[in-house]
Parts: sequence; structure tokens; C-alpha cells
Amino acid sequence: MLPTLDLLVLVAYLAAVVGIGAWFALRRTGADDFMAASQSLPGWAVGLSMFGSYVSSISFLANPGKAYAGNWNAFVFSLATPVAAAIAVRYFVPFYRHTGEISAYEHLEHRFGPWARTYAVICFLLTQMARTGTVIYLLALAVAPLTGWEVSTTIIVTGVLMTLYTMAGGIKAVVWTGVLQSAVLIAGTSLCVLAVIGQTPGGLSEILETGWRNDKFSLGSFGTSLREPTFWVVFAYGLVINLGNFGTDQSYIQRYLTARSDREAVKSIWITTLLYVPTAAVFFFIGTSLSVLYGAQPELLGSVEQADKVFPHFIKNQLPVGLAGLVVAAIFAASMDSNLNSMATLTLCDLYKRYLRPEAGERESMRVLYISTLFWGAMGTGIGLWMIRAGLALDAWWQLAGIFAGGVLGLFLLGLVSRRSDNAAGAIAVIVGLLVILWMSVPQFPQWVTIPAEFRNPWHSYMTVVVGTLVIFWVGLGISALRKSA
Repeated sequence: MLPTLDLLVLVAYLAAVVGIGAWFALRRTGADDFMAASQSLPGWAVGLSMFGSYVSSISFLANPGKAYAGNWNAFVFSLATPVAAAIAVRYFVPFYRHTGEISAYEHLEHRFGPWARTYAVICFLLTQMARTGTVIYLLALAVAPLTGWEVSTTIIVTGVLMTLYTMAGGIKAVVWTGVLQSAVLIAGTSLCVLAVIGQTPGGLSEILETGWRNDKFSLGSFGTSLREPTFWVVFAYGLVINLGNFGTDQSYIQRYLTARSDREAVKSIWITTLLYVPTAAVFFFIGTSLSVLYGAQPELLGSVEQADKVFPHFIKNQLPVGLAGLVVAAIFAASMDSNLNSMATLTLCDLYKRYLRPEAGERESMRVLYISTLFWGAMGTGIGLWMIRAGLALDAWWQLAGIFAGGVLGLFLLGLVSRRSDNAAGAIAVIVGLLVILWMSVPQFPQWVTIPAEFRNPWHSYMTVVVGTLVIFWVGLGISALRKSA
């Protein structure tokens, strides 16, 4: 268990998060302010907030574990971010900011009909609900040995605090809490790097020499095989996922819609990117450094065997008193970024007003936003608790949600590029694309479906969302071209 000073640092951080929500609750003016901050926020704050979204407890803990056990192959995902950002500032930012719509999916109805809008909304809500539960569950697993708190207690506390500050302050609280989270996260990881370098015999030069000699800095094979996570496979996967983040993910789009101008929105995208890539490298460097440290002094590692548990072990046992609390606060910071405001926004704009009460007024809209924020927060917390007993079941659900969400980017690109694609072309393209994605995903669910080896997807699982997106895009274009020539 952490010393009292470290626990005080952690509690102070959690209190600051709630305080930010309360501060903006006193200054909120209505539903537009709750959802879009009346487009008044500076780009640097929005960028820091989106950067905080990019780094979750999964990346904070899993990436050092990957580098510790292997190499930097997974870091290639981050290298695709600048390419996605360049596309986003050229096409996505001006498109969304000029539509005048707070929902990222309303334009899909204009292009393909109500089914496309509702499909995208449901995919987003299911995926984010699963993500929220998974992130706070992994957070609880990581910090329980450090804080002495029960896993279930940590999940409940995290879920309640996340819901409270989002309900209280709306998108402004989400953005400005993200600024605090990013500052704590950067400070915490920086201290960890200095600590592990300082405690490794031979310091930085030894880490670099040993890591290079053992191929720990490898980015993977540069071969052309699609069966393995080569550099190109991981890069393609990262490009599609990052394009999806900037182009079809409500939580990111809604944030750069809060920027006070198009220029500030573009700035926010580049700040996110320029912070995320080096920060991701720092996480992998920590993992490589720990492999060198514990390779030279295995007695310090004790009985820890799992790679994902090595970094928490270092935090608890090797960091000085006071610094450990800051790093644990950084883990909380990486996990408490809230997408609940985006989920509530879609509930109001795309479900409640679209199908139930189009004429809902200000007070009614705020009531729906409050209730839906509370509902989605409770659902995410409940899923986190459920994962204590049913983690594998939820992993399968998250994979399924990702499978269906894989069609959204392809559909968006189709609508953006081809003005001739209509309802029928979009619907057929999505159906064909989802069938391809389902076929490619079958190997991930051997407990449910088995097919003969000769009919299985021969490619790496990273290619699933890449191929699915391209299939939807090209099938849609093909159908539109055939119908025009007929």
C-alpha cells in the first residue's frame, strides 16, 4: 500500500477533478453550453483534452508491458497519427465545423437516410459503454495493489467521480479536466523515465546499448506479409483507427467543435498529435528501460511474471515517497477522461429529439442531458463491476462493437468523396462490408464459431478494420457507378 503522503497526493488530484466540474456548473448557460461550450474554448485547451483521450489506462499500463516483453512494434500505431491529423485538418475539421451540427452523425441522415445516422449512433454508444467499463476496470486492477483499495471500490469511486464532474460542468468540465489530466499525465510519466534511468546501472547509455543489442527498439518487420504485425500492417491499422478518431468519433469531433474558430480547431488537432506521438514513445521507452533494469537486477522484480504488472511493481517499490502518488494520479488521469458528455449529446440530438420530442425546449433538453449522463455513467460503472467476474464475456462484446463500428468510417468516406452515392448504395456497401468484417473476425471467437482452415481469414487481425473500411468505400463507389451507367 502507498505511504500516506502518496495517498494524499492522489486524493488531492481527485478532489481537483470534482472541483473543476463544480466550478463550471456555476457558469453554465444552457444546453448549447453543456454540449458545445458555445464554441468559446481555446485550441490549446481542446488539444490537451483530446490528447488525454488518446492516453487511457490501457496504453499507460499495456504499452510499457509490450515493450518490456517484446519490442516497439506497437508504437508504429502512433506514427500513423500525424498522417491522420493532416487529413483531418484538411477535410474533417472544416466539414464538421461548417455543418453547424453538434452531432457527428446527423449528416449521415442527409446523405443516406435515417438508418445510417441511427446505426452510427448505436455503434458509438455501445463501443463507448464497453470502453468506459474496460478502462476503469483495468485502472482498478492496476492501482488496487498500490492503494490497498478493493477493485470494486476503485471502480465505483472512479465511475461516480467521472459522472459527477461531467454532469456538473458539461463539455467545459470535460475539456478543462482534460487539461489537468494531461498535465498530471505528462508530469507522472516524465518522473518515471527519470527514475528508471537513475536506478538502472549504467544509466541511459546502458539502456540504449542493451536495448539495441537485444532488438528491443525494433519497429517490426518491413516485409510485405499481411499475416503478421509488420510495420506496414500496424501502420495501416493505426491510420484507419486514427482517421476514425478524428473523423467519425463523436467524443473527438465534439471537442474540436468547441474551439472558438476554425484555426483554433486545427491547432487542437496538431497539439493532440504532437503530444501523443512522443508520449507514446515514452511509454515504450519505460518498458524497454525496465527490461534492462530488472535484467541487471532481477532480485528487484521479485515474483512478478506478467509483463503488464512490471510497471505497477516499479511504481510501488522503486519510486520515492510522494512521486508514486503523482504517478498513480497520472494513471487515474489516463482513465478518467469522460466520453459521457458525448454519449448524452447523441442521446438528446440523435435519439430523443429525432424520434420522440423534436420540439423539446431548453429545460427539457437539459433534463435529458442530465439523465442520460447519469445513465451512461451508471452503465459504464456497472460494466466495470461486471468485468470482475465476466471479463472475457465483455472482451467479446467490445470486439463485436468494434466490428460493427468498423463500417462507420467507410460509410463516412463514401459520403464525403462520392456525391452520387445514395441510400441504396450506402446500405448495400455497409451490409457487404460488415459481412466481410464478420468473416475476418471469426478467428477471434473460436468459442462461438469454427470454420475449416481453408476458409478462414489468412490475414492478421489488424487488417480486419482496414479491409472492412476499404470494402465499404469501394463497393459503394462501384454500385454508384453501375447505377449511373445503367
